[in-house]
Parts: sequence; structure tokens; C-alpha cells
Amino acid sequence: MGWFENLLIVAGISLDLFANMECQGSLVAKVNKKHLTLICLIVGAWQLAALFVGYFFANLLLTKQHIANDFLVGELIAIIIFLGLGCRLIVKGIKNERIQEHLEMTLGYKRFIRMASLTSIYTVLAGIAFAFFGTDMRMILIMIVSFSIVFVISGMYVGYHYGFEAKGKAYFAGTFLLWAAGIDLIVRLVIQYR
Repeated sequence: MGWFENLLIVAGISLDLFANMECQGSLVAKVNKKHLTLICLIVGAWQLAALFVGYFFANLLLTKQHIANDFLVGELIAIIIFLGLGCRLIVKGIKNERIQEHLEMTLGYKRFIRMASLTSIYTVLAGIAFAFFGTDMRMILIMIVSFSIVFVISGMYVGYHYGFEAKGKAYFAGTFLLWAAGIDLIVRLVIQYR
């Protein structure tokens, strides 16, 4: 996989974070910058750990299982993961669950730990897919931390200023990015194995 596909995938899975943070931003009277910095650290560390878990698990499977043409099987599983993650995001976008907007003075940290753990499921699966493609993890680690921080901050401020109405668009954008990366990988595989 090239840097462009990696960028699409990391941005696609990070848009779920954006949508969740947008909902949280719609609840606050004022964005506390210290609180937001700590949230960025929590979410960034959690995403980093999730990526490592997925990557480690897939590498463990690859070393334990000896399948004929395991590289092709791993790539197909990775493509299915990316397309499946896109499907999950589009379902969330279509459902567009409403939240009860009410003013909160402090959001607390427990909700962000819970949110980070739920959104990191996508990152674990992406880590598995990245390992199956043999992706260089240094670039992915930098991307996942950078995107997590940017999307947490931007999601909080978008929610603070505009409410949570754009979260459906974020889910659809994430779907588009993940499907575009999956289709690009399918095309590359077809050309490679032709």
C-alpha cells in the first residue's frame, strides 16, 4: 500500500472520532483548552495502542498460520476489513442517532475513555489490515496520532459552534474514504495478479 491509501484509510477511520467529538462539543458552554489537551492525549494514546494490538495480532496470525499464498489471502482480508468499516460508518450515518443536547459545565473524562475504546475498534481492525498488507508502521503511527489529535480538536470546535448536525456527513465522508481505498487496493491486486 502506498502513502495515499494509508492516508485515506487513517482519515476514514478518524472521521468516526470527529463525529463523536462533535457531539461532545455541542454540549459544552465553553471549550476548556486544558481539558481538550488531556482528551487529545487520551484518545491519541488509545488509538496508538489499538493500532499496535491489531498489528501485533495479525503478525502473530501470519507467523503461526502457513496458508498457501498467504499474502493474497491477507490482502483480501484487509480489503474486506476496509470495505466493512465503510459499511459500518454508512449505517451510522443513515441512522443519524440524535443526542439530547443539554448544557454541561464539565464533560468528565470517563465518557472520553469510553468513546476512545469504542472508536478504537476500527483502529484495531485497520491495524490488522495494515499488517496483512505489510505496511510500514512508522508512517501509520505518525498519521494515526496526528489525525486523532486534529479530528478531536476540530470535532470539539465544530460541535461547539454548530451542534452535532454534521456528524452524518462525517460518517459518509469516512465511508467514501474507506471505500475509495478498498476499491483502489482491489484494482491494484487485479493488476498485480493478472
